[in-house]
Amino acid sequence: MTMPAPPNLLETELVLHAAAWTDVDGAEDDPQGATAVNVGGTRNVAELGAPLVYFSSDYVFDGTKREPYLESDGPNPLSAYGRSKLLGEAAAGEGAWIVRSSWLFGPTGHNFVRTMLRLGAERDEVAVVDDQRGSPTFVGHLAESTREIVGLEPGLWHVAADGDCTWAEFAEAIFAEADIPCRVRRISSDDLARPASRPAYSVLRSERAGAPRVPHWRDGLRACLERLGQ
Repeated sequence: MTMPAPPNLLETELVLHAAAWTDVDGAEDDPQGATAVNVGGTRNVAELGAPLVYFSSDYVFDGTKREPYLESDGPNPLSAYGRSKLLGEAAAGEGAWIVRSSWLFGPTGHNFVRTMLRLGAERDEVAVVDDQRGSPTFVGHLAESTREIVGLEPGLWHVAADGDCTWAEFAEAIFAEADIPCRVRRISSDDLARPASRPAYSVLRSERAGAPRVPHWRDGLRACLERLGQ
């Protein structure tokens, strides 16, 4: 019996490389592990020779700017995770689409929205940092924008939701939209004392012609909660 030949990976039309080490604090304890996944893994994918979309992070910036980061702004990651994502961008190669996004959330997997829904159902109050500002981005909207991006010139693209907020403001919006009577106690990053430093400000915007306009993060939140049946 003749077995069918495996597909020729060199003829793959497009690779969406979303696999990554995303444990920001864990990368501080195991920077080599994070680098192996985010850099070595990306290099392996790039060697397939197929058109490649590499998803990167707002954590490649240090957060000292107080206006949105553009593609032309120089990166300066504060954490091992951020450094591994920046090195991963280089590993993707010059012909790749590098899509930086921020504060991703969706109806599946481990993310801030699902965590807040769980904690809000268990507690009367949650403590959330209020000194980090970014643009929470719904993965469904990121997917739609990526479809537009691959019709444009390869290179670096910032793709994040319209609007911005702090994590505490995001938590309050989640509870309000889901009608959960849980209070948010605003704290500082120092109060939380996480192993990895995060940028205090990491709002992303694009300066490139034709860049997709992503809906407001509140619209993304409502779409996500609808998917979750909230």
